[in-house]
Amino acid sequence: MSADKLNGMSEEVNLDGMLLRPLSTAASPGHEVLCIFGTGDMGRSLGQRLLQTGYKVVYGSRRPHSCGPLPSGAQAISHIEAAQSARLVFICVHREHYDFLEIFAPQLEGKVLVDVSNNLKKDLYPEANAEYLQRLLPRAHVVKAFNTVSAWALQNGPSDANRQVHLCGNHAEAKQAVAEMATKLGFTVLDRGSLSAAKELEDFPLQLFPEWRLPLQVATGLSAIFFFYLLIRDVIYSYVVKDKDISFRILVSLANKVCPSVSLIMLSLCYLPGVIAAFFQLYRGTKYKRFPNWLDRWMLCRKQIGLVALALGVLHVLYTLIIPLRYYVRYKIAESTISKIRENQTSVFDNTIAWRNDSFYSTGVLGFGLFLLLGITSLPSVSNALSWREFSFIQSKLGYLTLFFCTFHGYLYGWDRFLNPLTYKWYTPPGYMLSLVVPTLVLMFKLLLLIPCMDRTLTRIRQGWERADPEDDTKKLLIT
Repeated sequence: MSADKLNGMSEEVNLDGMLLRPLSTAASPGHEVLCIFGTGDMGRSLGQRLLQTGYKVVYGSRRPHSCGPLPSGAQAISHIEAAQSARLVFICVHREHYDFLEIFAPQLEGKVLVDVSNNLKKDLYPEANAEYLQRLLPRAHVVKAFNTVSAWALQNGPSDANRQVHLCGNHAEAKQAVAEMATKLGFTVLDRGSLSAAKELEDFPLQLFPEWRLPLQVATGLSAIFFFYLLIRDVIYSYVVKDKDISFRILVSLANKVCPSVSLIMLSLCYLPGVIAAFFQLYRGTKYKRFPNWLDRWMLCRKQIGLVALALGVLHVLYTLIIPLRYYVRYKIAESTISKIRENQTSVFDNTIAWRNDSFYSTGVLGFGLFLLLGITSLPSVSNALSWREFSFIQSKLGYLTLFFCTFHGYLYGWDRFLNPLTYKWYTPPGYMLSLVVPTLVLMFKLLLLIPCMDRTLTRIRQGWERADPEDDTKKLLIT
């Protein structure tokens, strides 16, 4: 590359082994010609995007005059002519068709070949598609890129969820050429290193909700446990002991007990790893030692755990709103009213029960409102508009306040029922009691960390202070 081009580029940032280039580095592409082999959805979308950016696009085809509709302004010519006309060639064909490229090896010598292919499933071939292509054309410079970007994103422009282009290759100048072109298209480039990383990049689009897998598994497991536990305590117990069939309550009443119980536990699981990490730092006296892998993984999926908890909380609210509409509820109200009329009885207003009910609903509304605020601020479009201090305040300070209100809401629901022996059917505690165990422990441990001596030490550690290791002091004394 010329010195003028190098001087015109802004700084690159190397983060965790990945090269980040800002979008503002794009210069006008002029009328550079780029070649595309393949006229499928990806090839047409890529060509359209390149034309909109100002590039000239030629398609290499076996049948230039009957290769189907192409973007307006593009030209279809033979593979040999297309390869000779451009220094950068996109290979938008499937791996099983790569063999025909060997015929054009002389024309592709020294060219930059951008492999955008993906496979239908993992480990379909022993080596990555890009590595196979490099082996077929050893004198070309293969770069794996754009395989993680959809054709829709190319047509409509990159969005927050599809803005990054991962690339890898063995030739630095070839990667630089692809990176500059991707930047001009409006993408952020992440350099993943040599072509040996192509296998990982090709597996990336095949992953189905990788960050959501653990939260969904935990939520599913907890839901199943609570469902069968409550099914035994409520439905089966009533049928065996009281000879009453209340199986109709499974669809609403039982679900309305499972959802809040699991939601509250999942919410507390968002903050439990932070508490555990704090105790690890206090015990070690430093923040520079890695946490165990299980704790690292747990902390990385806290956002997904919280959103699953919010979804279950929303279901709880919806189930609660339809309670007055249920036939069973209307029947019980009418039966009670008619029975009191017949017996000429009246109910005395109980001020204690009124306070309890209003407090119960008030804490539920406040907890759910704060829960919604946490979910909204976790969205990228909202969190990007907040400073780190604002985001930390909402997710941490208001997060614990949300957990407190939701836990207190559960305690108000139970009130003094724990004193009643009839509450423990078959000597088992009700589901809401079990759901209060984890959040109560989290709040207690958090209060413990707020004790001045603990909080002061933890703050110093997180600011970089390290407690002296007695073993290190002993070694120093032996050396001296």
